[in-house]
Amino acid sequence: MQMQPSRRNVLRRAATGFGTVGLCSALQSASGTTTQPDGEGAARVVHHPAHAKRVIFLFMNGAPSHVDTFDPKPMLLKHEGEAPAEDITGKNRAAGYMPSPFKFSAHGESGVVMSELLPKLSKHADDLCVIRSMHTDVPNHEPGLLLMQSGHQQPTRPSMGSWLSYGLGTENENLPAFVALCPGLPVVGPQLWSSAFLPGQHQGVEVNTNHTAIDKLIDNIRHPNLSGAAQRKQLKLVQALNAQHRNSRPGEAMLETHIRSMELAFQMQSEASEAFDLSLESKRTRLSYGDSEYGRSCLLGRRLLERGVRVVQVFYVSKGQKQPWDTHKNNNQSHRTLCADADQGTAALLHDLKNRGMLEDTLVIWGGEFGRTPYAQVDKSKDKKKAGRDHHHTGFSMFMAGGGIRGGLMHGATDDFGMHAVEKRVHVHDLHATVLHQMGIDHKRLTFRYSGRDYRLTDVHGRVVHDVIA
Repeated sequence: MQMQPSRRNVLRRAATGFGTVGLCSALQSASGTTTQPDGEGAARVVHHPAHAKRVIFLFMNGAPSHVDTFDPKPMLLKHEGEAPAEDITGKNRAAGYMPSPFKFSAHGESGVVMSELLPKLSKHADDLCVIRSMHTDVPNHEPGLLLMQSGHQQPTRPSMGSWLSYGLGTENENLPAFVALCPGLPVVGPQLWSSAFLPGQHQGVEVNTNHTAIDKLIDNIRHPNLSGAAQRKQLKLVQALNAQHRNSRPGEAMLETHIRSMELAFQMQSEASEAFDLSLESKRTRLSYGDSEYGRSCLLGRRLLERGVRVVQVFYVSKGQKQPWDTHKNNNQSHRTLCADADQGTAALLHDLKNRGMLEDTLVIWGGEFGRTPYAQVDKSKDKKKAGRDHHHTGFSMFMAGGGIRGGLMHGATDDFGMHAVEKRVHVHDLHATVLHQMGIDHKRLTFRYSGRDYRLTDVHGRVVHDVIA
């Protein structure tokens, strides 16, 4: 007598078409080897030993100023008010070089130089790898955001988080592999965590951290009328019908995605409620992060990481501001306010990860889509006290920490005025290649065939920046 397949086995067979096996298939063609999953979505196939198991990207929407945070330029003071030799933005709005009013000093045993705007973060100087030679392709937010998040200027390509989900799967079947924490929609919006042509379950799950109540953080986390047992009974029937429908149409990825998504949604009702409940943290811990959208997002990000979420994307936005760091006006005062908030939440996260033994295998990334001009931008009033800085893509700073990255390092340099990255230049594609490398993935070999060609996060570009790896 032939046994009928159990619901669990049916779902398991449906789930094995997901990211973990997606990577198995990619690797099979490249190396001739494969690994069978030992549970739903549990296959782990990597190209080399991984230094990191998880990633949190702290994204400063709008672009922070490198010359006010991590890249001091004394020459700006010497040549204050002088027009730069070129206006690289093409907008001809240069109002002369504008020195930073903030003091810079070396910190830690390594002597990493940072602005006075980041006093709490400076205590972690020996854990930071500050890349001073970042550069990107365009000085405009929309393409800059898309390039930083997806490796391509035009929509819609899979985001980095989606690629990592596709390649590595999840460590917790009751939570998504990729979560985007947004207290408001950034410029471009959901395209920044889109899975595009990758299977839909690899799309980032958006969580509105403008709220604190569980029911509002995650829409429809609880059924208004049915008990958990009744929901399970309902889901069992629907999933059985879905599986039957799928088995008659093999190879349809959307059906597989639908089955898995419904199961995940149900499982999240129990686990997500606990994971997203910040009241379970001590008062001291909550205070250390700060009671702001960004601080709460950082704390929530840590809770998700330690529960098996593979990638957490924290967007520094608010309900009313899609790009707070876009300081075309009042750059100095704005950076005082923004850095105070970012400094507290970021430093608390690093401290927390380190104390929990998680920093060594958690890759932390901090930065924006580009930098800001070393010269001033003034409005019609010509009031330099209210001067801002324009978009700047040819040289800016980001930092990484943990996850096998060399701490206490200042990598690369811009020129004397902070205009161009000139030493050990790092492009966005190089950053992506390095992140994948730390997660055990060769960026050239993680591909997905779509519309007749093989796609990858770094397209035909990118190199691993080995100098920043411990």
